[in-house]
Amino acid sequence: MSDLEAPLRSKRKKVWVDYFVQFRWIIVIFVVLPISFTLYFLTYLGDVKSDRKSFKQRQKEHDENVQKVVKRLKERNPSKDGLVCTARKPWIAVGMRNVDYKRARHFEVDLSAFRNVLDIDKDRMIARVEPLVNMGQISRVTVPMNLSLAVVAELDDLTVGGLINGYGIEGSSHIYGLFSDTVVAYEIVLADGRVVRATKDNEYSDLFYAIPWSQGTLGLLVSAEIKLIPIKEYMRLTYKPVVGNLQDLAQAYVDSFAPRDGDQDNPDKVPDFVETMIYSSTEGVCMTGRYASKEEAKKKGNVINSVGWWFKPWFYQHAEKALKKGEFVEYIPTREYYHRHTRCLYWEGKLILPFGDQWWFRFLFGWLMPPKVSLLKATQGEAIRNYYHEMHVIQDMLVPLYKVGDALEWVNREMEIYPIWLCPHRLYKLPVKTMVYPEPGFELHRRQGDTHYAQMYTDVGVYYAPGPVLRGEVFDGAEAVHRMEDWLIENHGFQPQYAVSELSEKNFWRMFDAGLYEHCRRKYGAVGTFMSVYYKSKKGRKTEKEVQEAEQAHLETAYAYHVSSKSLGCWFI
Repeated sequence: MSDLEAPLRSKRKKVWVDYFVQFRWIIVIFVVLPISFTLYFLTYLGDVKSDRKSFKQRQKEHDENVQKVVKRLKERNPSKDGLVCTARKPWIAVGMRNVDYKRARHFEVDLSAFRNVLDIDKDRMIARVEPLVNMGQISRVTVPMNLSLAVVAELDDLTVGGLINGYGIEGSSHIYGLFSDTVVAYEIVLADGRVVRATKDNEYSDLFYAIPWSQGTLGLLVSAEIKLIPIKEYMRLTYKPVVGNLQDLAQAYVDSFAPRDGDQDNPDKVPDFVETMIYSSTEGVCMTGRYASKEEAKKKGNVINSVGWWFKPWFYQHAEKALKKGEFVEYIPTREYYHRHTRCLYWEGKLILPFGDQWWFRFLFGWLMPPKVSLLKATQGEAIRNYYHEMHVIQDMLVPLYKVGDALEWVNREMEIYPIWLCPHRLYKLPVKTMVYPEPGFELHRRQGDTHYAQMYTDVGVYYAPGPVLRGEVFDGAEAVHRMEDWLIENHGFQPQYAVSELSEKNFWRMFDAGLYEHCRRKYGAVGTFMSVYYKSKKGRKTEKEVQEAEQAHLETAYAYHVSSKSLGCWFI
C-alpha cells in the first residue's frame, strides 16, 4: 500500500445513535441555539457591567474573592475530603475531553467570580486578567484602544485560564509562541493557601515555567499578566491557492511565512498572521495577514470584507473560493478577523447544522450562531458522547515544521479528514525543560523557520468526521487516535490535553517531560491535594477507589522530593 493509499474497509451497520446524530439539528435549532444566544447576551451584559467599574473596584473585588478561595482551601480535611478541583460543571468546558474526574469524590473550590479584566497597563503593555475572561471579552476591551493580546485564540469562548493551563495558539504564534509564552506573571493560590506571584526571574521561577500544560494541577490560577502589542484597525489578508501533492502543499505553507534565507526575525519578510487550510490531498489555500490602518484599507480600489456579519459566508468556505478565483487580497476589521472561525466553529458547524451554511439560513438565523460548545455537550448524553469519540475526530497534532508534510500524509492515510488547519508556532528553548520542549540540538540544523532560540512547530488541526464514517464504513476512532499518539511520540510531537486521549500513563510521560512538573508538585504541596495531570486527562470514568489509589501512589513517592530537588536545583542557579 502506498503512503497515501487508504485501507479497504467494510461497511458499518447503522444503529439508532446514527439516526439520532443525523437529526440532532432539530435539538440544536429549537433548544441549543436559543439558549446559547440568551447566554451570550447575558454574558455580554455582565461584561459591560464589569467594564463600568473602576480598575480600583475590580481589584478590591478580586482580592476579596482570592481570600474566599484561600479560606475554602483551608477548610479541606485531607483525610476525609477528595482531591481539589474547581466547582465548574463538567459540561461547561470547551474541550472535547470528558471531565470524568469530577464524577469521583472531590473537593470543590468555586472560581466562577474570576471573570474580570483587572487592568490594562499601557505603559508596561500588560493586561492583567482573571482566568475566566474569554477571548471575546478581552478583544472587546483592547481592540478599540488599538491594542491586543499578542496571541488571541480564534473562538470567543476560550478562556485565559484554559489557554494557560492547557493550550492556546493563533496565527501570530509563529512570532510570539503559544498563548502561555506571552504571560509575564501568574497569581497562584497554592495547596496550603499561600498566594504567590510567579515570574520567570523571581523565587517562583520554577512554578512559572511549570504552569503551562499542567491543567491546574499545581495550584489555582486567579490572575495572569499578559503581554499586549500595538495593532491597527484592519488586517490586510492575502489568499493564495496552492496545488500539488501533500508534500508540495506543506512546502508552500512553510514558504508563506518562513524565509528560505533563515531571516525569520525580519518583519519585512514575515507576515503578522499565518494560517493555511488544506481542502483535499491536492489543494489548499495559504493566508497571510498584515496589520493595516483605516486609511490604507479605505483607499480606492481596496476591498473591505466585514466577515463578522451574521449573514456572511462561513470563513473557511470564503477562503476556499481562492481555488477557483485565484490569489486575491482584502481588508478585514481586526477584531472580526481574530474571531473569524467562531461563527462556524471552524467547519464543525457543517456537521452540527448541515444546512447552516446556506444563504437563507445565514440570513434568517445566522445571528443565533454559534451554538455554545458547552450546551452541545450538555444535550448529547452518554451514548451520543461515546458515538462522537468513535466516529468523530477533534485533535491537534503539534509537530516540528519540517515534518508537517509527513503529518498530512499520515492524516490522509489513517483518517481522511478535510479540511485540515495548519498554524505555526514557536517552541522556545527555555532555561528549564518544561512539559513540552523542542527537539534536542534543533539549533544546529537551522531548518527553515527555526532560530537559535526557538524551533518552529505547526499545529495540524484535524476536526471533522473521518472519510470512512462519511462513507458508512467501519472506523475505530479509539484505535486511530492511539496510532496518532504513537506517531506523535515517534516524531517528537505533542497532543493538547483538551482532546480525547488514549495514552497510557507510560506513553503520556514519553510524550511529555515529567521532571519539572513533578518537582513543582512536591515542592509546592500539590501531591495529595490536586490530582496529577495524567490522571486529570485520563479517558474514562474515575471511581473513588481510583482517586484514593492515585493519591496514595503520589504520597508514597513523596520521600524522593529532596533528591529530585537537588538534581533539578541547578536549573535555577
